[in-house]
Amino acid sequence: MVDQKITIKNLSDNDSPKYIKIANAIKSSIESNKLKQGDRIPSINEFSKDYRVSRDTVYKAYALLKKQGLINSTPNKGYYITESRKKVLMLISTFKAYKEVFYHSFMSCIPDNIAVDLQFHHYNVKNFKTMLDVDNAKYYKYIVMGFDHPGVRKSLAMIDKKKLLLIDWKANLQVSGGYVFQDFGKAFYACLEEAKCLLKKYKKLVFVYPEYTYHPYESVDYFKAFCESNKIDHSVCVNSEMLTVEKGTAYICVNDRILYELLSQSANADYEIGKDVGILSYNDTPLKRFTYKGISVISIDFKEFGTKVADFISSDEIPKTYLDTKLIVRDSL
Repeated sequence: MVDQKITIKNLSDNDSPKYIKIANAIKSSIESNKLKQGDRIPSINEFSKDYRVSRDTVYKAYALLKKQGLINSTPNKGYYITESRKKVLMLISTFKAYKEVFYHSFMSCIPDNIAVDLQFHHYNVKNFKTMLDVDNAKYYKYIVMGFDHPGVRKSLAMIDKKKLLLIDWKANLQVSGGYVFQDFGKAFYACLEEAKCLLKKYKKLVFVYPEYTYHPYESVDYFKAFCESNKIDHSVCVNSEMLTVEKGTAYICVNDRILYELLSQSANADYEIGKDVGILSYNDTPLKRFTYKGISVISIDFKEFGTKVADFISSDEIPKTYLDTKLIVRDSL
């Protein structure tokens, strides 16, 4: 008799292997609490007979579930559920101070029955595909910080859109599902407009967009548009080795390595930050409140970011939202 707790749809379709569909059906029953830790599931022979699939197919499905730690077997009890927690993949680029704030906020908001697998792709497509592990359908939901690459788009297209949340940057990923993004264009421009009176204290503005950064380039385009619209002398530094801090100049930086360099050169030249040299940094962190006399930033609220992403785990709603980008003025301007 077919187990009423396990529902398999479209088993005869060729969109994915049958053993994956069987494994996914059992995982779905775990996720919906139809199957709980300790519950028995049909033996290989029972499943094969009831659902009219080969024993080899059922064996492959059960072997995959055992490998993932969701089921086990004993000679007297047969196959049973060993793990009722739902596994979520969080695949992000790198781990930095502001992402730590986001991650801890996220972890503090998720239910106790969620196990999070945190992985870092470092903008490497091969790593991205391997960690996503779409073929094995290992995860209940996927939270992914993508990047602009055809291989990334192709891999993401294989995931059920109801289980996928893209975060941080749209990255030309042709989004059709859920997302929680930053706006690196118009919102950035609006923050520059808000800071205009402070920025105009300086003779020139320099956007430091160093080599090896993955910060969206659209910010540079909007920086140029802002300066041209307001008739402000400006330039973009794309080679950090050529960066020389000059008196009467304000600098916009997108990573902490450049922030350190700006502070270091200013100290060596005995320039006063906020008077002789201006600094506006991207992405707020707790330390930036206390570095020097406080570093002015353009940033989202990373605690709010973590909370909104956590909502996706325990809700059937698919978020489609952009986070508020704000200017926080401190003494560095």
